[in-house]
Amino acid sequence: MEATRHPLPTRLHSLAAMAGLLERLDRQPRHASAEQYRSVARQVSSLLAEAEPDAHLQALLDAAPATAELYENLRYAMAGLCRAPLESALNAELAATAAIARARGR
Repeated sequence: MEATRHPLPTRLHSLAAMAGLLERLDRQPRHASAEQYRSVARQVSSLLAEAEPDAHLQALLDAAPATAELYENLRYAMAGLCRAPLESALNAELAATAAIARARGR
């Protein structure tokens, strides 16, 4: 019997497993407490911090939207909306700036 090959390198298996759990919790929020969700998100964040940003990680993020959003939020200070298309990111930034200005009464 031929061994099944995993599409991700071994170094990403833990992240992939936790990302899968985060995706399930994100789709069915009533199946876990807020603390359980935060715990999983913290673990995913920790694994993302250790992950090498390469094509394998990008493939994982493409398959896991909640994890991709977390990845983007973790890197926002240095990379902005790094996974969003540039035009969408720019439009979101402009809309946020305008909303803040309106809220401040300018």
